[in-house]
Amino acid sequence: MTQDGSPDAVVIGAGPNGLVAANMLADHGWSVLLLEAQPEVGGAVRSDSEVQAGFVHDTFSAFYPLAAASATIRALRLEEHGLRWAHAPAVLGHVLPDGGWALLHRDRGVTAAGFEAQCAGDGEAWLDLCATWDRIGDPLLSMLLRPFPPVFPALGLLTRLRGAGGLPLVRDLLSPASSLGRNLFRGPAPRRLLAGNAGHADIPLDSPGSGLMALLMTMLGQTVGFPAPVGGAGALSAALAARFTALGGEVRCDAEVRRVVVDRGRATGVVLADGERIGVRRAVVADIAAPRLFGGLVEQGDLPARVARGMRRFELDPATIKVDWALSGPVPWNRAPAWAPGTVHLGGARDPDPLVLVGQMTTTDPTRSPAGTESLWSYTHVPQGGDWDAGSCERFADDLQARLETQAPGLASRVLARRVLGPRELEARNANLVGGSIGGGTAQLHQQLVFRPVPGAGRAETGITGLYLGSSSAHPGGGVHGACGSNAARAAVLHDRLHHLTPRLTPWRTR
Repeated sequence: MTQDGSPDAVVIGAGPNGLVAANMLADHGWSVLLLEAQPEVGGAVRSDSEVQAGFVHDTFSAFYPLAAASATIRALRLEEHGLRWAHAPAVLGHVLPDGGWALLHRDRGVTAAGFEAQCAGDGEAWLDLCATWDRIGDPLLSMLLRPFPPVFPALGLLTRLRGAGGLPLVRDLLSPASSLGRNLFRGPAPRRLLAGNAGHADIPLDSPGSGLMALLMTMLGQTVGFPAPVGGAGALSAALAARFTALGGEVRCDAEVRRVVVDRGRATGVVLADGERIGVRRAVVADIAAPRLFGGLVEQGDLPARVARGMRRFELDPATIKVDWALSGPVPWNRAPAWAPGTVHLGGARDPDPLVLVGQMTTTDPTRSPAGTESLWSYTHVPQGGDWDAGSCERFADDLQARLETQAPGLASRVLARRVLGPRELEARNANLVGGSIGGGTAQLHQQLVFRPVPGAGRAETGITGLYLGSSSAHPGGGVHGACGSNAARAAVLHDRLHHLTPRLTPWRTR
């Protein structure tokens, strides 16, 4: 803290983006206070044992390919603070209508051999796709995760595109996932795999952007896998928090921020639910969903007119219902694949056929439950605004379990305990999951890049000097990659330096 007791920065929200921002600001020598409304840090990266004694379930998210690939996360060297990654024998399996599997293995040769056995030519096509990704993957990922416009990563990508396929490749990247699968492969297995991975976002399969999501998630699975933290998702958050406190940062849990104080266009502090006011010298970084930050924490009279107008059209992503099971044995799949996948997809080949995601956590990390058992979860998206009371969520979970039983007969007989988290329960445990949305806002193109969270944005700046949006509502959006928090921290440091160089220069503000 500074001599007057005020920190250089307050970070609101100790989700992964808030934790990343706090670490980066502390790396720059700032005194940082991290405030979290819940009793523990982590946001949507937490784990618990409330389903069944001896079982660990990830309360929200579970697998972290973006974290494994993110330059921001890797640079923090979290392994030095206790983080260890676990991988299932296979990355991902998509159950086919005939009970077979489209299997993604971390060894691309194994993946290709499986596709070739199902349809001649698809194995070679898979290896060609992997070779293309080898050339463009790093600059493409860097471009997607940098503040907009990502000038230098874009130039790096352009230099590689010509040798990797040129304009036909660009066309493929811009194609809907449904077209991309048909263009690249003859058989159903790799097409289903791509479509399922596109379904991790809420972009329709026949819309531009879904193909890029399909390629990104699929190739991340092929190159870095879908790893899970050993011991539970909370281990990732614990490592981030341990690094931050080792740098001298302060974490306060059970400290809900109710208001960001704005004085003459500058964020000067925050007010907690108990009335405590905390001043800030340099910046406030908000790992807060945009509807909560601009619809409550910042008073309407302090909002720039452009932000207030844009937020009236802000669109959430769909709601979510998640079910956790403690099983007395492994999932009794009809036809068990050659390598057990950590992540399983069912359906999702067409928009009317909703994708169901399943996580076999003990298969991935044996520490999650006693030997011979399985810590299992599944979730799917549902429309926003439904009347998802406890009874309707339980009935939905019954239907979801019945759907799993069509591919795993006898599953119900292995259920020791079950927990259902509907949109209300998810939001109660993490207020950023507004209405059960998990992406901080729709990932469709009309709310990405310069349109995120409002038209003309695309960066962490909010139009209020010293206040930065560092949640997944900011560019580049959802996923545990830390880029939203990183971008906010970088912007705060840059503007602080500019202010000291030219005191009259302040970030833009439009009335």
